[in-house]
Amino acid sequence: MPKIIAVTSGKGGTGKSTVCAGLGYTLAKQGHRTLIIELDFGLRCLDIMLGMGGEVNSDLSDVISGKKSALDAITQVKMASNLSILCAPKNPFSTVTVEQIIDICRSVKKYFEFIIIDTGAGINSHVFDIVAQANLILILTTPDPVCIRDANMMSDEFYNRGNKSQRLIINKVTNKIIGSSLVSNLDEIIDTIGVQLIGVIPEDFSLAVSMGKGQAIPTNSDSLRAFDAISKRLQGDYIPLTIKNA
Repeated sequence: MPKIIAVTSGKGGTGKSTVCAGLGYTLAKQGHRTLIIELDFGLRCLDIMLGMGGEVNSDLSDVISGKKSALDAITQVKMASNLSILCAPKNPFSTVTVEQIIDICRSVKKYFEFIIIDTGAGINSHVFDIVAQANLILILTTPDPVCIRDANMMSDEFYNRGNKSQRLIINKVTNKIIGSSLVSNLDEIIDTIGVQLIGVIPEDFSLAVSMGKGQAIPTNSDSLRAFDAISKRLQGDYIPLTIKNA
């Protein structure tokens, strides 16, 4: 059975798609057959981030309409042979039901070890219903008071719905903002949201450049090391949070 991981956030701009791409890339590089399903309709970007811009001939709209099976609509990513994507429709007004997502996961699960669901941002019932199908929920936030509060609200609602398998990722962390008047330390973020931390991703200009150009993340970048560590923790490995106090 594949491990279905939903990556979600209470607010846009937290870097959700970047995190999905980074985790998918590192899991694939570690030898795991990985699929990313992009549900952020109207803001389709994973094809660009993973170097497939202009080369994706099928997407989720073909599956929803019945034109293609989910497996036939999946695109193999060139930069990582074990990584595939099912891109969101270009039409921002497209919709997908929870039942359709369940059917898609069921029809392709035997081909993948990990399925990462890139949800739309925001707190709404549709997101909650889709995320409920995941084995693990990754709550994403940045060290920003608004993002932190939204992440806390989202996490609380998941707990209220019985979704207790949650982990926290703090993205875009810099030494400048930690210890500032906005956020005193990372423990303050963790305590406010109330979810166990699984990883911290530093602000990294090289990551932004590589995603914008659709290139592999540089091997010497701090962000790649962070993604690699989180990917191993997802598999149950003990990897010290060496940049927790970054």
